[in-house]
Amino acid sequence: MATTNDIKNGSVLNLDGQLWAVIEFQHVKPGKGGAFVRTKLKNVTSGKVVDKTFNAGTKIDFANVDRRDYQYLYQDGADFVFMDTTDYDQVTVPGSVVGDAAHFMLENQQVTIAMHDGLPLYLDLPASVVLEVTYTEPGLQGDRSTGGTKPATLETGYEIQVPLFLETGTKVKVDTRSGDYLGRVNE
Repeated sequence: MATTNDIKNGSVLNLDGQLWAVIEFQHVKPGKGGAFVRTKLKNVTSGKVVDKTFNAGTKIDFANVDRRDYQYLYQDGADFVFMDTTDYDQVTVPGSVVGDAAHFMLENQQVTIAMHDGLPLYLDLPASVVLEVTYTEPGLQGDRSTGGTKPATLETGYEIQVPLFLETGTKVKVDTRSGDYLGRVNE
């Protein structure tokens, strides 16, 4: 058994039979009274986020989570198939686990999958990905002003807001956490 001193961002705790990922934590030592650890936890199955406070030194149960690099192969109905890059085993991950990450995944892309007892818990994508704009309305001469945006469809089928001057076929950098346009990529 570990204690609250071992908590780090990304660790997975087993609390009351449920798995919770640590989003953020803070050790607090008030002037009066005992120290404590304030955490923000996310349920890995439901996605629910809660705040929980532990007394310093409290024993807590860490879940054994195996994080490995996988290569995205293809979508099979509602499921997604990945290949382990070390032993070439294939694993099928339900669409409910993949979630919004599907908007930013192209075939052969590298992702990190966290597994617990052989069950996939969640996917970690890179902070940003480069995708091509497959359709957007043409820009008009003089559409160089700042602040104006228009919808654009990416090669994954996801739609984001881009500046007015971007055209179909342009490669753009997209934030995988928020889906925001980060900039143009010149190759």
